Amino acid sequence: MPALPVPGADMTRRKVTVVGGGNVGATCAQVLATRDFADVVLVDIVENLPQGKALDINQMGAVLDYEPNVVGSNGYEESAGSDVVVVTAGVPRKPGMSRDDLVTTNEKIVGSVTEQVVAQSPDAVLVVVSNPLDAMCHVAKNVSGWPKERVFGMAGILDTSRFSTFIAWETSSSVKDVTAMVLGGHGDQMVPVVSATTVGGIPLRDLVSAGRIDAMVERTAKGGGEIVELLGTSAWYAPGAAAAQMVSAVLLDEHRVLPCTAYLEGEYGVDGLYMGVPVKLGAAGIEEVVELKLSDDEQRAFEASAVAVRDVVGVLGTAA
Repeated sequence: MPALPVPGADMTRRKVTVVGGGNVGATCAQVLATRDFADVVLVDIVENLPQGKALDINQMGAVLDYEPNVVGSNGYEESAGSDVVVVTAGVPRKPGMSRDDLVTTNEKIVGSVTEQVVAQSPDAVLVVVSNPLDAMCHVAKNVSGWPKERVFGMAGILDTSRFSTFIAWETSSSVKDVTAMVLGGHGDQMVPVVSATTVGGIPLRDLVSAGRIDAMVERTAKGGGEIVELLGTSAWYAPGAAAAQMVSAVLLDEHRVLPCTAYLEGEYGVDGLYMGVPVKLGAAGIEEVVELKLSDDEQRAFEASAVAVRDVVGVLGTAA
């Protein structure tokens, strides 16, 4: 007699692994669980932490009407066969820690994580969230040996979400009607493409003064620091949701154009460097790097951002 199916089991469900059970990783796992199209494995080295968070997220399913299937683990065996792996592991920059110390510390962590997820899921797409983001993408690509289409990072969606929020508030509009794009490095090196920013199809420059736009740009660039100052720790709701959006675009083969940190080989005049640019995301990962027509000022800002990013990447022991 054949075995009876397990109630609620669906063999067609995809699998996503999120490495790092801290605030960002747990939020990413939570958002993915509520979308209800994939099983989620949450991995963290802290004993009982991922198991407890997974249990909590599963129990939330009874309230929000999704089928709970989140597994917490201190190892990587449960992650085997993942379609997408999100890496949030790493340490935040602490008082007295230099930038170079942060880079070298997280290089070891991200390198180790990448080795282990590659061994378990050799055909996965890798989404890097760990900071410094641009440099950690280089680590993941070098250690995995995977093509650039399958290794990319989350930063531009987060920066764009912050910029869009401030624009909606400034114009008293729905954030759903804001179309914006932030390129370049994450943080102070970001480049908002104001020339392509609209509210309900109306150019932002027709709605808001140059001075107010500059103020929103500055607040966006310092958005992470503003939250750290308020909370005493880094943001997690928007970053976790942003990573989940990238996973959705891949697993659902949405062909969405989203700002991601991608490896450039001549696009935007940059070669051999991970930078934030608009890309088309689908089942295979990055299908295309979309080249926007930037204004002269935006192009100069992008080039300056590339110099700053390359300086950070130069600290890596595995830098190309």
